This record gives sequence, structure tokens and C-alpha cells, in this order.
Amino acid sequence: MAAWGPYIWEWGSILLRWLHVTAAIAWIGASFFFMHLDASLRKMQDMKAGVSGVSWQVHGGGFYEMSKYTLAPAVLPEHLIWHKWQSYWTWISGFALLCWVYYGQSGFFLIDPAVMALAPWQAALIGVGALALGWLVYDLLCKSPLANNDAALALAGFGYVVATSYAFTLVFSGRGALIHTGALMATMMTANVFFVIMPNQRKSVAALIAGRAPDPKWVKTSKQRSTHNNYITLPVLFMMLSNHYPLTFANASVIPAVVTCVIVAGALVRYFYNLWHAEHGKAPWWAWFVAAMAIWAAFWIATAASPGMRPALGLAPLPPAKAAGLGAPRAPAEVVDVVTSRCSMCHAPEPVWEGIGEAPKGVLLDTPEHIAAFGPAIRMQAVLTHAMPPNNLTEMTAEERGVLAHWLAGAAVAGN
Repeated sequence: MAAWGPYIWEWGSILLRWLHVTAAIAWIGASFFFMHLDASLRKMQDMKAGVSGVSWQVHGGGFYEMSKYTLAPAVLPEHLIWHKWQSYWTWISGFALLCWVYYGQSGFFLIDPAVMALAPWQAALIGVGALALGWLVYDLLCKSPLANNDAALALAGFGYVVATSYAFTLVFSGRGALIHTGALMATMMTANVFFVIMPNQRKSVAALIAGRAPDPKWVKTSKQRSTHNNYITLPVLFMMLSNHYPLTFANASVIPAVVTCVIVAGALVRYFYNLWHAEHGKAPWWAWFVAAMAIWAAFWIATAASPGMRPALGLAPLPPAKAAGLGAPRAPAEVVDVVTSRCSMCHAPEPVWEGIGEAPKGVLLDTPEHIAAFGPAIRMQAVLTHAMPPNNLTEMTAEERGVLAHWLAGAAVAGN
């Protein structure tokens, strides 16, 4: 059964990720549609009593007339569609994926002994506890007097998420810190649906059945939480994708700054489209410029702080004859020695590292020819960033990274 273990981990990961992405597409699509629908509502003649606006839309050759009630209709229809399971399954599958990849394989992705030496159960407990605590603090903010001022509440929530991202960098690897920041924001989103929006809708339905008018406060609170979800959706997507791109987490110390820039950029894009739909094409075009500047700032901060931008100290350049080009059929002996001792136990036709069944991403570094062929990947993963070996499990030294850097630098010169 032990031989099956790595394959079960790999297949479990892809199936959970497939479910997670599918559910997220459904949820985010519905969320964006309803924000667009709210913004497109217009006052029209002969609207039904209690209707606040109507939107006519065309899709797939059909015409749709959609109406929104200020509170609720006087009589409920027999068939009422509840939009909730897209959100629930997105979080359930995402949390399962977090447990499967980051808690189940914490030594690879979550625990960095250079940051904090944690046992796997400790790392998992901190991660799960942080998500629960994060929701509780956010919920208290939303129930505080700040809730009477949407801008002040948004600013407080923004600052809280950034501060939490910094706290994550004190206990987890950079990759783990960034993914947990996204998971925290995603937890807030689904908890808004589960603990606030859906209960308020149920109370409204119960009031209608009892012949009472729903409390306007329920609608206002639900709308506020739904708006929060809308504005943080794009930043959450960035955090979820970031674990595939080591430059985003190469230096954990700048993760709070990157998170700040990404939240600003994502929120501004949503702000533009929300007003675009509401104002019939009249929208703040400046938002795109500011969002682009925020992304440029994130790029500049992350790149400037990456390990590859810092010169390796105490390393003499390799002789020109040994600085082989990337197009060379074989990597030089010095490079082969480093890669063989630090990387090939995983990146081989039959990996010998426990828990690895196939070479990650099909990258083979078992021969001088294969090492030369994957030179660009080595440059990104082990020189420009220190994403590999993961959490430096094989203890690659600065001098060894310098050997790789000099080889690749010489290759770039030779290529020119």
C-alpha cells in the first residue's frame, strides 16, 4: 500500500482542485452576475408594487425580464431558487485541498524551519485556528459601529487582512503565508453567506409566511456583506493562483506589501465594472490606471526583494570555459554535482524521496543533458527564487546556488 501512497496524494490533489475550480467558477459567476444585475436595474413604468427596479437582458437568443423587490414580494412563488451551494462547495473543496496539500504535506509546502520549526500537527492547528479566528474578528468589525460607515469598515477590514498576512509570514513559509491569506479571505466570503446572508433571507421568508414585513436591516446587512464578497473576489483568486508562481512568495518579508497592492488592484477593477453597469458605460477610467500602478508596485516590490536580485557573496565567477550556454547539450560537472545532490532525488524517473511517486511536473534532472534542458526552470526555481528545494529540505547552500547562478549567467552571455 505504501507504494500507492504518492499516487493517491497526486490524484487526490488534482480531483480536489478540479472540484474547487468548478465550484469557484459557479460561485464567482453568480456573484458577478447579481452585482451586475443590481447595477443594471432601472425604474420603469407599470412596475409591480414593491419592485425597486427592472432589468431587461438578452442571452442565448432569449429575452429575460428581471425584477428586484425593495424588501420582498407580498406572496412567495412556489419555486424559489436559493444561491448558496456554489459558495459552500467552493469553501468545502478549498479547505479539503488546503488540508490535503498543505497540512498533509506540510514539510514540502508549509513548514519552513528557518522561519519556525513546527510539527505538522502544530502547523495545521495554527492554520485552521487562524481561519476561524480571522472570521470572528472580521464579523465583530462588521457588527461594530464601523458598520454604519461603509468606507471606514472596508478600510478596517483591509488593514486587518494585511496585518494577518504579516502574522502568517512569522510562522509559515512564504508560499504557506500567501495561500493562507487567500484562504482567510475566502473563509470570510463563505462565512458571510452561511452565517449572515442566508439566515437573513430565511428570516425574511419566515416573516412573509407569517404575514409580517421583513426587517429592512436584514436586507441592508446582507447587501453589505455581499458587497464585501464582490470586492475581494479578484484578490482571493490571485492568492489562490500565487502558489504556482514562486516570485510572488520568494521573499516572505514583502508579502504584506504584495497583498496590499493586489487587494487595491482587484477592488478597483470591481469598482470600475460595478459603476460601468450602473451608469451605462460611464465609469471611472482612472481606476484602471491606479490598478495598473498597484500591480506594477507589487511586481517591483516582489522582484526587487527576490533572492535572485541579491548578489551571492564570496563567490568567484566560473572560468569562461565552464560557463556553458543553455543551448549546450550537457551541463558542466560543477552544476551536475549540485543538482544531483540537492534535486535529483525527486526529479528522477524513479524518485527516492518519500512521498514522491513521479518527478514533479515531469521535470527530470537526472542527467547532464536533462539539467541543461531545464536550465530556465532551474534559474527561476533555485536562483531567482529559492522555491526549490521546497523549504530547502535538502539544505542547498548559498555557495551551491551561486554555482548555478554563475552557470546560468554565463549561459545568458554565451547565448547573446
